[in-house]
Amino acid sequence: MSRPGLFISFEGIDGAGKSSHVEGLASAFRAQGRRVTVSREPGGTPLAEKLRALLLTERMDALTESLLIFAARRDHLCQVIEPALARGDVVLCDRFTDSTFAYQGAGRGFDHETLAILERMTNMGAAHEDGLLPEPDLTLWFDLAPERAAERLAGAAHRPDRFEAQPVEFFRRVARGYADRAAAAPRRIVRIDAAQERHRVWQQLIDALVCKGWLW
Repeated sequence: MSRPGLFISFEGIDGAGKSSHVEGLASAFRAQGRRVTVSREPGGTPLAEKLRALLLTERMDALTESLLIFAARRDHLCQVIEPALARGDVVLCDRFTDSTFAYQGAGRGFDHETLAILERMTNMGAAHEDGLLPEPDLTLWFDLAPERAAERLAGAAHRPDRFEAQPVEFFRRVARGYADRAAAAPRRIVRIDAAQERHRVWQQLIDALVCKGWLW
């Protein structure tokens, strides 16, 4: 669907360092005169943030987890993402649908076809002919070995949430899920080597945006 705005998502396993670059990219777009909306998933609205708190702290099975994630996404999509895109904003979102297929699909082993059905249900009533959620114009995938990510998480000052506390094998499955998504959508998903030093990671990100003609 054509839209005046620009939608960019940030993806990667916990500990990959993606979130630390969101505000930097927002500043780069604002410096070029663009209006920017920064958000995250799960979350982004008062209701979705309440669901996020449950997802990060309460034990639940994979179906319940997936239902809550798509419920939060539905509210986020209706209240924040689509209105921002319609008015021409650059939308920077820390996680979107790729996370669900990587974490709940590959990581939890939940049925991908059921996730696809939930995806279509989440977009009911929206003006997308195929019934699917709007895809980001670009997804920046911060790729980092799960063992390396675990080392970073171990050194974090905060107490790990329910996802961060998962074993390395879980994140190996999630990483494979992301790799599969990237292979299926090479034009949309750009791999960022997150194992490099921070300034080199940032340069990869900027290069991807410059290549698209969205920054200069």
